[in-house]
Amino acid sequence: MIMITHDVDEAVLLADRIVMMTNGPSATIGEVQDVLLSRPRDRLALATDASYLAAREGVLRFLYERHRFVEAAE
Repeated sequence: MIMITHDVDEAVLLADRIVMMTNGPSATIGEVQDVLLSRPRDRLALATDASYLAAREGVLRFLYERHRFVEAAE
């Protein structure tokens, strides 16, 4: 199944693999990140789970670094 979301927490909570796209009308696959969390996933329990936090940080790092790169190029 493919699901598109702009919510980082939702992506990490639901996904087994997150495909992050680059910005703009010519967007391409920027990075693919596997989410190695066991199922079922409990949102409250994951709030302090080191693996969850690392996956979330990886997505946020991609988004912020890619955003800075696009702004600097303009």
